[in-house]
Amino acid sequence: MLKTLKNWHNRRQLNAEKYAFLFDEAPDEDLICFDCETSHLNPKKAEILSIGAVNHHLRHCDLENGLQVEEAILCFLYFIGSRPLVGYYLEFDVAMINKYLKPLLGISLPNEQVDVSGLYYDYKQNVFNPIPINLRFDAILKDLDLPVFGQHDALNDALMTAMMYIKLQNI
Repeated sequence: MLKTLKNWHNRRQLNAEKYAFLFDEAPDEDLICFDCETSHLNPKKAEILSIGAVNHHLRHCDLENGLQVEEAILCFLYFIGSRPLVGYYLEFDVAMINKYLKPLLGISLPNEQVDVSGLYYDYKQNVFNPIPINLRFDAILKDLDLPVFGQHDALNDALMTAMMYIKLQNI
């Protein structure tokens, strides 16, 4: 109920109707994994340096020329549509997108959000015998026996996050 009310309020704040599709019902079993690289860990002080998002396939030409952050955010909205978002400590990345989105369109991201660190924690935690759980990105990849793709950047992190999500859904 609270989620519905919050989404209704957010939709009423939208100041550009061409982005109303963000509030449509999401396609079944279609997710977007994404990651932001930023200049700082505090969303109020940080700037977005890059956004990596993965759905089906990416072409090399999609990655060649960088865009201004506002244009990248608007392109990102068309890419994600109303699909749920999957990420690693997703709250930070969503806060970074919302930092730019709120002034542009008057809304925050309405998409459902799934955090793989939370899924991993739930998978590892034993209610009867609590243990400390290492939630570092590299530790989760290693424990799930997943490959590490090159250096730390938004696109590779989004791909690795997608692999984490798929693996955790099939355990």
